[in-house]
This record gives sequence, C-alpha cells and structure tokens, in this order.
Amino acid sequence: MSGPQCCENPPSLSSSSHGGGGHVEEFGGLKCYISGSDDSKLAVMLVSDVFGYEAPNLRKIADKVASAGFLVVVPDFLHGDPYVPGTPIEAWLKGHGPDQGFEHAKPVIEALKGKGISKVGAAGYCWGAKVVVELAKYAYIQAAVLLHPSFVTLEDIQAVKVPISILGAEIDHKWPPELLKKFEEALNANPEVDGFVKIFPGRSHGWSVRYKEDDEEEVKAANEALEDMLDWFVKYIK
Repeated sequence: MSGPQCCENPPSLSSSSHGGGGHVEEFGGLKCYISGSDDSKLAVMLVSDVFGYEAPNLRKIADKVASAGFLVVVPDFLHGDPYVPGTPIEAWLKGHGPDQGFEHAKPVIEALKGKGISKVGAAGYCWGAKVVVELAKYAYIQAAVLLHPSFVTLEDIQAVKVPISILGAEIDHKWPPELLKKFEEALNANPEVDGFVKIFPGRSHGWSVRYKEDDEEEVKAANEALEDMLDWFVKYIK
C-alpha cells in the first residue's frame, strides 16, 4: 500500500489556473487538462499522484512537455475527489484505486487515437505510476515513465512490454533504491524491453512534482527529472 511520503507536501490548488497554454475539456469521458497543438500526431498522458490533475506543478510540466511538440493530456482519474491531507489515505484508496485509473485510461487513449494520434507515451507520478505500469504491461502505450512509483511491484516490471524509464528518489521509505535496483535487474534480464532506472540523490518521494518553487535545489532536481522524461519520449515516440 502507500506510505506517509505519498501524502507529504500537498500542492496548493489556489493557483491551479497558472496562466499556461492549456485548457480543461471533457475528453475520453473525463475532465482533462490538455496542452499542445491539435496538429501533433504524438501524445503524452500524464497521470497524477493522489493530489489530482489540478496540481499547478503538474500542469506546468504538461505545458513544458507540450512545448516539445507533444499533445499532452492530464486526465482527472480521481473524478474531482483528490486526496485531502490529514484524512485516512487507506479509506480514500478504497474508492480511488490505481486499477480504476487503468480502466479509465483506456477510453482516453482511444480518444487520442480518434484524433489521429499515432503514438502515445505515459508518465505517472506516485499513484499514477501504477496506472502507467499497467498500461505498459498490456502495450496500450508505446513508452512509459514512472516517477517515484507507488504500488508498483517487481512482478509488474517483469511483465512490461514497452520501453520504460523509472526515476526514483534516494529517500523513499516504501519504494527505496534497493527495490528500484531489483527493477533494474529485471529490466536488464529482458532483452525485448529497453529499461532505464535512475536514483536522484538527496531527493525524497514526490520531488519531481511536489517541489517548492522557491527552493533552488528542488527545482533543479525536478527539472532534471522532466528532461529525463522528455528524452525518453523523444527517443521512443517521436
């Protein structure tokens, strides 16, 4: 299950309309934040952590990915009910399992294909990483990135069928570097799937999307994770 770090450093949603280039619309049966050109034939789906698709940093990431030439979609897999800090996470998860996110992702991907999208990559943060790894196990997507993953097991990684990059934190109590190294070994043992694992020194779970904008080191590390993610998608879906 999830750990306390999954609920730390919640975003402030007061600035969710951050002045970026995206907009919210109904897409694939869900409200989605969408950024980028409709003319693009390449898409990236970003899957949020437990705090949902309105998180300002997540939307800024979406805009930056879109600026690289992708159509980016950030679905509201939590249906307007993100986790509220201070409430029991296990009770919330009963109605917001990553398995539900996986099922709801399929119509979004179909809607992208209906727009003429030829390749789809997906990146998941914490809770969202489990959604993305499930998509990667059944090749609904062409490339995957997991950022400080939660719920993901070694068996999941062994079943992946598309190129996958895993970006983890050195300070992660539930999914520590030791476990991610096992993920790396499993990927290295599978010649049919290209895999990449990177541990960010000094970073804690959630660093890539729940960073503080006034902390230079946190922003630098988050930007490095973003560049690594973009490099992966450029390599495999562009």
